[in-house]
Amino acid sequence: MALLQEAFLFLAAGVVAVPLASRLGLGSVLGYLIAGVMIGPFVLGFVGDTEHIMHFAEFGVVMMLFLIGLELQPPVLWQLRKPILGMGGLQVIVTTLIIAGIAMLFGFSWQMGIAIGLILSSSSTAIALQILGEKNLMQTEGGKGSFAVLLFQDIAVIPIIAILPLLTSQGSEPIQVATANSSYLDSLPDWQQALVVIGAIISLILIGRYLLRPVFRFIAESHLREMFTATALMLVVGTALLMNMVGLSPALGAFIAGVVLANNEYRHELEANIDPFKALLLGLFFMSVGASIDFNLLLKHPLMVSLVVLGLVAVKFVILWGLAKIFNIQGGYRYWFAFALAQGGEFGFVLLSFSLQNQVLPAEIVDVLTAAIALSMVLTPVLILFNERLVQPLFESGEEEAYEEPMDKQHNPVIVAGFGRFGQIVSRLLIANGVQVTVLDHSATHIERVRRFGFKIFYGDASRDDLLHTAGAAKAKLLVIAVDDRATITKIVETSKRHFPNLKLYVRAYDVVHYHELQRLGVDYIERELFLGSLHLGEMVLQELGMRAYQARRKAQQFAKHDQDTTKRLSSFELGSKKYISISQQAREEVLELLQADRINRDQQEQDNAWNAEERTQRHP
Repeated sequence: MALLQEAFLFLAAGVVAVPLASRLGLGSVLGYLIAGVMIGPFVLGFVGDTEHIMHFAEFGVVMMLFLIGLELQPPVLWQLRKPILGMGGLQVIVTTLIIAGIAMLFGFSWQMGIAIGLILSSSSTAIALQILGEKNLMQTEGGKGSFAVLLFQDIAVIPIIAILPLLTSQGSEPIQVATANSSYLDSLPDWQQALVVIGAIISLILIGRYLLRPVFRFIAESHLREMFTATALMLVVGTALLMNMVGLSPALGAFIAGVVLANNEYRHELEANIDPFKALLLGLFFMSVGASIDFNLLLKHPLMVSLVVLGLVAVKFVILWGLAKIFNIQGGYRYWFAFALAQGGEFGFVLLSFSLQNQVLPAEIVDVLTAAIALSMVLTPVLILFNERLVQPLFESGEEEAYEEPMDKQHNPVIVAGFGRFGQIVSRLLIANGVQVTVLDHSATHIERVRRFGFKIFYGDASRDDLLHTAGAAKAKLLVIAVDDRATITKIVETSKRHFPNLKLYVRAYDVVHYHELQRLGVDYIERELFLGSLHLGEMVLQELGMRAYQARRKAQQFAKHDQDTTKRLSSFELGSKKYISISQQAREEVLELLQADRINRDQQEQDNAWNAEERTQRHP
């Protein structure tokens, strides 16, 4: 019951505070943090110990890195190797050395200074990527640089955990983390530990590339959405467990798994199913951070805590700004990069706890640094507001508006829903003319067969707004609906109109009745699936029966024009009504009169004959 009450309080606080913060232009992250502060033990006291909630909510960071990995194909990740190793490596090293030097000036030993520098060198992946994502900056120079630094920081957690026990200043033996997994690894020689870690990563890559595709296909053929959701969650949880067993960061493991699956045809379905859980858990994480701030410590040592927080933010901002200049991040993006990462990170809480257990840092220092990291995270959305309102207007010269190519290059201008006989022809024509297309289909068997011929096609139900969003519908220009089920077509149209009103819809209609239904829904262009093919076949039959080619073509064109005009007239009346039936009967009589009348004079015949001869030459060279 207590757990349910706590969950209700967190959800209620988020529901109230986050929309209010968004309306005030403060952003969702600051809203979550404020909500956590208000219900925490040091303000209203609705929630007591938040440590267990934070450990659970940190799984949102794991999911976020998995989704980031899904958006990054290995070639794109390889292109980012220089900023990841260069910018990210320099940031961690320079920040560690400068903070260690400052700590030694205040009387700390060099071991404690290095430990504090390593712990404070990381930034908050959750806050930085959430804010940059909300501002649509992930595709810019600043967004790419931020991602590179954050990824290196997450990787660096592994060697930092190995280094910290060596920095114990008491001269006593380090206390190992009390888990079965770590004791198992610690009992192995160093070279065997390295082999276990390498084996775990290779196993993860092989499973992702070769084993998961048939598993996903088996799940997809059940057509049970909840099973796909369960499979997606199982994949992320299993990856985190595997990495935890070998002493690696679960977030890093999730990122590797995402990159491995970036080319998988079920990528969009995975992303759509995990994203709601990621957003909810990240919100819970931000509220946990707000609730964990020790205001008693702040009231007891206000000057010391404030100086640590401001010093941390100032030092990291200067270092980040300098790195951005060295790595040629231009203008306003340089400030986005520096402001977004100038705080402590969520892994800092873990490293502080680890340092306390291994007697690297005393409890009073750990308490101060814990409060400083949490307050720096709370301060970040305020700094972002300052940057957005006062700094960025100085750089609005027009050059900032020119975005580079998207980092993931997955948001194509055209999405084709349905890759059957109809959708394949449309897609092939577009691809042959250099148009980038994202193709969705809901048949796992069909996808497996078509992919063998080199087509890039993804599994997904296009009637779901979350899946359309992950496929890039918010940025695409056109959605071609080529599904062969009229009810599904109508559902996709309604979903697209509701959630993506700027997306133009080009739709395959089942028949005339369906054509009218789609017209009423405001579809931009409708094509009856059998009309043109049937018309052309009828034209060929007329030629075979002795009619000259120009006459058969003219009759077909006259029939098509009359049919289109009639269809437009019928769209104003309800199917089966007296007026509808009357117009249909009248149209049948009109088309008979039109086609039987001989309105072609001799001059026109001679022109048509010349055209007909030319056509025969082209058809039979």
